[in-house]
Amino acid sequence: MSRYVKGLMQGEMEKKLTDDKVSDFLIISIMGIGGVDNNNMRGELCKKGIKLHVVKNSLFRKALTAQGMDKAAEMFNGPCSIAYGGDSIVDVAKELVEWQKKLKTLDFIGAFLDGAVLDAKDAKELSKMLTRAELQGKIAAIAMSPGSNLVSAFTSPASIIAGCLKTIADKDENKEAA
Repeated sequence: MSRYVKGLMQGEMEKKLTDDKVSDFLIISIMGIGGVDNNNMRGELCKKGIKLHVVKNSLFRKALTAQGMDKAAEMFNGPCSIAYGGDSIVDVAKELVEWQKKLKTLDFIGAFLDGAVLDAKDAKELSKMLTRAELQGKIAAIAMSPGSNLVSAFTSPASIIAGCLKTIADKDENKEAA
Protein backbone atom coordinates (compact mmCIF):
# COMPACT_ATOMS: atom_id res chain seq x y z
CA MET A 1 0.00 0.00 0.00
CA SER A 2 1.42 3.39 -0.97
CA ARG A 3 2.16 6.13 1.51
CA TYR A 4 -0.51 8.29 -0.12
CA VAL A 5 -3.21 5.64 0.34
CA LYS A 6 -2.14 5.07 3.95
CA GLY A 7 -2.36 8.82 4.54
CA LEU A 8 -5.88 8.87 3.12
CA MET A 9 -6.91 5.92 5.30
CA GLN A 10 -5.42 7.54 8.40
CA GLY A 11 -7.19 10.80 7.60
CA GLU A 12 -10.47 8.92 7.19
CA MET A 13 -9.99 7.24 10.59
CA GLU A 14 -9.23 10.58 12.24
CA LYS A 15 -12.31 12.08 10.60
CA LYS A 16 -14.46 9.19 11.85
CA LEU A 17 -13.12 9.66 15.40
CA THR A 18 -13.89 13.38 15.23
CA ASP A 19 -17.26 13.19 13.46
CA ASP A 20 -18.63 10.42 15.67
CA LYS A 21 -17.12 12.10 18.76
CA VAL A 22 -15.46 8.86 19.78
CA SER A 23 -13.79 9.22 23.16
CA ASP A 24 -14.62 5.80 24.64
CA PHE A 25 -14.42 2.49 22.82
CA LEU A 26 -13.95 -1.24 23.30
CA ILE A 27 -11.28 -3.17 21.50
CA ILE A 28 -12.30 -6.66 20.49
CA SER A 29 -11.13 -9.47 18.26
CA ILE A 30 -13.62 -10.95 15.83
CA MET A 31 -11.18 -13.44 14.31
CA GLY A 32 -12.80 -16.76 13.55
CA ILE A 33 -16.35 -15.43 13.33
CA GLY A 34 -18.06 -16.57 10.13
CA GLY A 35 -19.46 -14.15 7.58
CA VAL A 36 -23.13 -14.83 8.35
CA ASP A 37 -22.61 -14.49 12.12
CA ASN A 38 -20.53 -11.36 11.56
CA ASN A 39 -23.26 -9.75 9.44
CA ASN A 40 -25.98 -10.72 11.94
CA MET A 41 -23.98 -9.28 14.81
CA ARG A 42 -23.19 -6.04 12.97
CA GLY A 43 -26.83 -5.64 11.93
CA GLU A 44 -28.13 -6.10 15.47
CA LEU A 45 -25.48 -3.77 16.89
CA CYS A 46 -26.30 -1.16 14.24
CA LYS A 47 -29.99 -1.24 15.24
CA LYS A 48 -28.88 -0.28 18.76
CA GLY A 49 -26.62 2.53 17.54
CA ILE A 50 -23.38 0.61 18.11
CA LYS A 51 -20.69 0.78 15.45
CA LEU A 52 -18.05 -1.88 14.86
CA HIS A 53 -14.97 -1.20 12.71
CA VAL A 54 -12.03 -3.40 11.84
CA VAL A 55 -8.93 -1.23 11.90
CA LYS A 56 -5.42 -1.42 10.56
CA ASN A 57 -3.40 -1.14 13.75
CA SER A 58 -0.51 1.00 12.55
CA LEU A 59 -2.78 3.54 10.90
CA PHE A 60 -5.25 3.59 13.76
CA ARG A 61 -2.43 4.14 16.26
CA LYS A 62 -1.37 7.21 14.26
CA ALA A 63 -4.98 8.43 14.10
CA LEU A 64 -5.35 8.02 17.87
CA THR A 65 -2.09 9.84 18.50
CA ALA A 66 -3.24 12.69 16.24
CA GLN A 67 -6.47 12.89 18.31
CA GLY A 68 -4.55 13.02 21.62
CA MET A 69 -5.37 9.45 22.66
CA ASP A 70 -1.77 8.24 22.93
CA LYS A 71 -2.53 5.82 25.77
CA ALA A 72 -5.09 3.97 23.66
CA ALA A 73 -2.63 3.51 20.80
CA GLU A 74 -0.55 1.11 22.92
CA MET A 75 -3.32 -1.50 23.06
CA PHE A 76 -3.49 -2.34 19.36
CA ASN A 77 -1.59 -5.57 18.74
CA GLY A 78 -2.85 -8.27 16.41
CA PRO A 79 -6.18 -8.19 14.60
CA CYS A 80 -8.43 -5.64 16.30
CA SER A 81 -11.83 -4.09 15.90
CA ILE A 82 -13.26 -1.16 17.79
CA ALA A 83 -16.81 -0.92 19.04
CA TYR A 84 -18.40 2.35 20.14
CA GLY A 85 -21.69 4.19 20.18
CA GLY A 86 -24.94 3.40 21.96
CA ASP A 87 -25.90 5.53 24.94
CA SER A 88 -22.62 4.76 26.69
CA ILE A 89 -19.67 2.40 26.61
CA VAL A 90 -21.49 0.29 29.22
CA ASP A 91 -24.28 -0.40 26.71
CA VAL A 92 -21.68 -1.45 24.15
CA ALA A 93 -20.01 -3.78 26.66
CA LYS A 94 -23.34 -5.34 27.65
CA GLU A 95 -24.25 -6.03 24.03
CA LEU A 96 -20.85 -7.51 23.22
CA VAL A 97 -20.94 -9.78 26.28
CA GLU A 98 -24.28 -11.10 25.03
CA TRP A 99 -22.77 -11.70 21.60
CA GLN A 100 -19.74 -13.36 23.17
CA LYS A 101 -22.10 -15.94 24.69
CA LYS A 102 -23.38 -16.71 21.19
CA LEU A 103 -20.06 -16.43 19.35
CA LYS A 104 -17.34 -18.07 21.41
CA THR A 105 -14.52 -16.69 19.26
CA LEU A 106 -15.34 -13.04 20.04
CA ASP A 107 -12.72 -11.83 22.54
CA PHE A 108 -12.29 -8.65 24.53
CA ILE A 109 -8.85 -7.07 24.18
CA GLY A 110 -9.38 -3.91 26.20
CA ALA A 111 -11.13 -0.59 26.41
CA PHE A 112 -10.37 3.11 26.40
CA LEU A 113 -12.59 5.00 28.83
CA ASP A 114 -12.23 8.63 29.97
CA GLY A 115 -8.55 8.69 29.04
CA ALA A 116 -7.78 5.45 30.89
CA VAL A 117 -6.73 2.15 29.37
CA LEU A 118 -8.55 -0.95 30.63
CA ASP A 119 -7.37 -4.52 30.12
CA ALA A 120 -9.60 -7.31 28.75
CA LYS A 121 -10.95 -8.33 32.17
CA ASP A 122 -11.84 -4.76 33.14
CA ALA A 123 -13.38 -4.11 29.72
CA LYS A 124 -15.66 -7.10 30.21
CA GLU A 125 -16.52 -5.90 33.74
CA LEU A 126 -17.97 -2.72 32.22
CA SER A 127 -20.99 -4.82 31.26
CA LYS A 128 -21.85 -5.25 34.95
CA MET A 129 -22.09 -1.52 35.58
CA LEU A 130 -25.32 0.45 35.47
CA THR A 131 -26.22 2.09 32.18
CA ARG A 132 -26.58 5.84 31.83
CA ALA A 133 -30.38 5.63 32.00
CA GLU A 134 -30.25 3.48 35.15
CA LEU A 135 -27.81 5.88 36.82
CA GLN A 136 -29.97 8.87 35.92
CA GLY A 137 -32.98 7.11 37.42
CA LYS A 138 -31.11 6.42 40.66
CA ILE A 139 -29.89 10.01 40.85
CA ALA A 140 -33.43 11.30 40.30
CA ALA A 141 -34.77 8.98 43.02
CA ILE A 142 -32.08 10.10 45.45
CA ALA A 143 -32.70 13.76 44.63
CA MET A 144 -36.46 13.38 45.08
CA SER A 145 -36.22 11.43 48.34
CA PRO A 146 -35.64 14.44 50.67
CA GLY A 147 -38.45 16.31 48.94
CA SER A 148 -40.91 13.47 49.41
CA ASN A 149 -39.87 13.15 53.06
CA LEU A 150 -40.48 16.88 53.52
CA VAL A 151 -43.90 16.67 51.88
CA SER A 152 -44.89 13.74 54.06
CA ALA A 153 -43.67 15.61 57.15
CA PHE A 154 -46.00 18.50 56.29
CA THR A 155 -48.97 16.39 55.30
CA SER A 156 -48.78 13.90 58.17
CA PRO A 157 -49.91 16.32 60.95
CA ALA A 158 -52.58 17.74 58.66
CA SER A 159 -53.99 14.27 57.99
CA ILE A 160 -54.00 13.53 61.75
CA ILE A 161 -55.87 16.79 62.45
CA ALA A 162 -58.31 16.04 59.62
CA GLY A 163 -58.94 12.58 61.08
CA CYS A 164 -59.62 14.05 64.53
CA LEU A 165 -62.01 16.64 63.09
CA LYS A 166 -63.85 13.95 61.17
CA THR A 167 -64.22 11.86 64.34
CA ILE A 168 -65.59 14.85 66.26
CA ALA A 169 -68.00 15.65 63.41
CA ASP A 170 -69.17 12.03 63.31
CA LYS A 171 -69.82 12.10 67.11
CA ASP A 172 -71.82 15.32 66.76
CA GLU A 173 -73.92 13.79 63.97
CA ASN A 174 -74.59 10.70 66.09
CA LYS A 175 -75.69 12.86 69.08
CA GLU A 176 -78.06 14.91 66.91
CA ALA A 177 -79.52 11.77 65.36
CA ALA A 178 -80.26 10.32 68.80
